[in-house]
Amino acid sequence: MDYGKSGNPKGGKHEPKNKEGKNQTAAEAAEAAKKAKAELLERMKAAAEAKKNG
Repeated sequence: MDYGKSGNPKGGKHEPKNKEGKNQTAAEAAEAAKKAKAELLERMKAAAEAKKNG
């Protein structure tokens, strides 16, 4: 029996496991990350303000 042929096929060695955002350029990815971080900070500040005010 050829055990090498059983199971799931192996992924490429230099391919990311997560295929999401694969077609983005580096600049687009950086811009998306900045936007996400800004939104997170905005939510955190609003939550801290709400907690502070009761």
